[in-house]
Amino acid sequence: MNLANLGLAGINAAQNRLQTAGHNIDNAATDGYNRQNVITSTAGATSTGSGFVGRGVQTDSIRRAYNDFLYKQLVNSQSTGASITAYGNQMVQVNNLFADRTVGITPALQNFFDGVQAVASTPADPASRQDLLGRASNLVGQINNANSFLDSQRADVNTQVSTVVTQINSYVERVRDLNRQIVVAKASSSGQPPNDLLDQRDQTVSELSQLVGVKVFEQEGNVNLAIGNGQVLLGGDTVFPLKAIPSAEDPSRTVVAYSAPTGMASTTLVEMSDDSITGGTLGGLLSFRKDTLDSVQNDLGRLATGVAMSVNAVQQQGYDQNGNAGAAFFTVGAPKVLGNGANRGTAELSASFTDPNALTSQDYKVEFDGTQYKVTTIPGGTQTVYPDLSTAPVQFGGMQVQISGGAVAGDSWLLQPTRSAAGDIRLNLTNPASIAAASTPIGDADGNNALAMAQLQTGNVLGNGTMSLNEAYSQIVNKVGVQTQQNATSAKAQAALIQQNYAAQQSISGVNLNEESVNLDRFQEQFRAASRLIDVSSSLFDTLLGLHT
Repeated sequence: MNLANLGLAGINAAQNRLQTAGHNIDNAATDGYNRQNVITSTAGATSTGSGFVGRGVQTDSIRRAYNDFLYKQLVNSQSTGASITAYGNQMVQVNNLFADRTVGITPALQNFFDGVQAVASTPADPASRQDLLGRASNLVGQINNANSFLDSQRADVNTQVSTVVTQINSYVERVRDLNRQIVVAKASSSGQPPNDLLDQRDQTVSELSQLVGVKVFEQEGNVNLAIGNGQVLLGGDTVFPLKAIPSAEDPSRTVVAYSAPTGMASTTLVEMSDDSITGGTLGGLLSFRKDTLDSVQNDLGRLATGVAMSVNAVQQQGYDQNGNAGAAFFTVGAPKVLGNGANRGTAELSASFTDPNALTSQDYKVEFDGTQYKVTTIPGGTQTVYPDLSTAPVQFGGMQVQISGGAVAGDSWLLQPTRSAAGDIRLNLTNPASIAAASTPIGDADGNNALAMAQLQTGNVLGNGTMSLNEAYSQIVNKVGVQTQQNATSAKAQAALIQQNYAAQQSISGVNLNEESVNLDRFQEQFRAASRLIDVSSSLFDTLLGLHT
C-alpha cells in the first residue's frame, strides 16, 4: 500500500470523526440525544521481507455512548415523578377546598349548633327559630357545594383519563413506526446501528413512560411494550390500543380497557383494575381517584348522613310549637346501589341506612356465586359470606341490605353507602314553628329537646362512638392535609432522584461541548497530517519520475 492510500484512509477516518463531532455539537441540546463515537481499528498490515507494513486505519462503526441500565433508571424515575405530579395537581385542589377553616363546612356546622343553642334558650322566639332554619340551609348548602366540587373533580379525572389514553395510543403507534424504520435502516447498512433512530425511539418510550408505566422488551431489534399485569400494547408489528370506557360496575367512572382476542379474528374489551396501572400521569390520576377522591367523598357523605340522621332522631323525639311530634329536620338519600352491566339475572339489591354510628367510609362489592353471597369491602378486601340475602335482610356497616328477584351466578352489585350522601342532603323543614324544641307537647317555653339536639355537636355519634360531628370533619381536613404534605415531600425527593439519574446518564451519554471542541482540533490535525501523506506521496512520485530524465 502506498503513502497516498495511507493518507486517504487517514482522511476518511478524520472526516468521519469531524462530522460526528459536529453532529454531537449540533445536538447537544436535543432531548434524548446520545453522544456518538467513531469506532476505528487498524486496517492490518502487509507482509514484506523487512516485516509487516501497516495499511492504515479503517472505520468500523459509529456508535452511541449508551448505557441501558442508566437509561432505564432515568425513565423509571421520570415515570414515578410524573405520577406524583399528576396526583399532586389533583390533591392540591382538594386541599384548597378543605384547608380554609374560616369558610365552608366548619363554620357552617358551628353556626348551625349556635342556632340550636339559641332556640334552646328562647324556644318561643320566632326570630331564633327562623335564624336556625337559615343556618341549617347554609350548612346544607356548604355540604352540597363541597360535594359538587368533588363531583366536578371526578368528571375532570374521567376526561383526563380519556385524553391520556388517546395520547398513549399515539405514542405506541410512533414506537411501532420507529421499529419499522430501524429494521429497514439496519438491513440497508449491513447491520450498522441507526443511532439517531434509536435515540428517537428511546426518547419516545421515555415520553410514553411519563404517561403510564410501561415494561419494555427488546426482540430482534424491535421494542415490545406492555403495561399493568402484562397487557401488551405493542407486540412485534401489531398495536393493541387501549380504550377509555365507562366501568361496568360504575358507569360514572371512566376506566382503562385493553383488547383481548376471542377467536375468529375478533376481540373484546377487558377492563383493567386501577391498581394494575402504575406510573406516569395515568397512574397518578387513577391513584388519586382511588386513594383520595373516593375516600374523601365517602367521608363527607358519612358526615352528611350523620348530621341528618342524628339531628332527625332528636328532632323526632320532641314536639313543635303546635304540639305535634317533630318531623324530620333533614332528608338524605338511600345508599347508592349499582348493578353490574354484565349481570344476567333479574335480581336487584336495595339498601337503607339504619345506624349512622356504624357507618364506615368503605364501599362494598356484593357477588353471587350461585349458592351464596360474598360481600367484600373496598378498599381492604375483607370478605363476609351470607348464605342468602333474598329471604331476609342483613345488616352491616350501618345499613340494611336485601336482594329481590332472581340472581344468576356471577351477578354482582357495587354498594356505595355514602358516596352521594353529601349531594343528597336537603333541609326538610320550611316552617320555623316545626322545629321540635320541646320535650313535651304542652307549651313552647320548653327548650329541652333543642338542648339535647345541641349536645350532638360534641357527642360521639359517628365511628362506633369514637367521633363527634366536628371531629369527623376535622378528620377529613387532617387526612387531606397529611396526604397533600406527603405528596409534596415525595415530589421533592423524586425530583432530586430524577436529577441524580439524569446526571449519571448524561455523564456517559451527554455531549460535553468543551470536549467536542478539543476533538475538533485533534481531528483537524489528523486530517491535515493525512493530507500531508498524500502530498509527500506526490513529491516522491515526482522525484522518481525525475530520475528518468
